[in-house]
Amino acid sequence: MSSKPEAVLKSDDEWREELTPEEYRVLREAGTERPFTGEYWNTSQAGVYQCRACSAELFTSSGRMDSSCGWPSFWTPLAEDSVRYLHDRSMGMERVEVRCATCDSHLGHVFEGEGYDTPTDQRYCINSISMKHIPAD
Repeated sequence: MSSKPEAVLKSDDEWREELTPEEYRVLREAGTERPFTGEYWNTSQAGVYQCRACSAELFTSSGRMDSSCGWPSFWTPLAEDSVRYLHDRSMGMERVEVRCATCDSHLGHVFEGEGYDTPTDQRYCINSISMKHIPAD
């Protein structure tokens, strides 16, 4: 595991140049991809999941869980300081948004108390488009 990268600060124009329109919508505007459509919603390959915008390491395959919700799910981040949390009151709900701690990109949401048999009883519901999978050697 590598050390925590330096914060990545870019203008909206710089992000728009680097990201596809759909990546920008999800990562920079807190959008959500449709369930069961993302690249990683139903994979189990070993490796690390990095932020698509800045390549910070966020999650590992050992923290993946099968939630059948249509998005990749994890029961814990790689390290607690790899993500940050915001209260999200959009869409008439109280949720906890998960963002990359390095570049402040939107990743998804974390839910608690849903009864999954995991050590944390949490489900990090993350957009595939917010991540890139780096296979284990």
